[in-house]
Amino acid sequence: MKSRLNLVVIAAMALALSPAIFIAPALAKGCLKGALVGGVAGHYAGHHAVVGAIGGCIVGHHMANAAERQKKEDAAAPSPPPAEHAQ
Repeated sequence: MKSRLNLVVIAAMALALSPAIFIAPALAKGCLKGALVGGVAGHYAGHHAVVGAIGGCIVGHHMANAAERQKKEDAAAPSPPPAEHAQ
């Protein structure tokens, strides 16, 4: 009976917190893809899928931020003038 009560309490807490999770904007670009890859790699490397998913999320988020930063730098850099053809 005690385990059923624990399950009900956990379900109620998850239901109560679910609006806060879904309302917040997703700022973790790259995290899901990294977590998926890291989770699979961790699973095959000794059943450490959760640790792999956490590490993959961190690395994926870092790589997405670096790509975004590079994209902004490329857009802000002045483009070279077109080359004139000498005849």
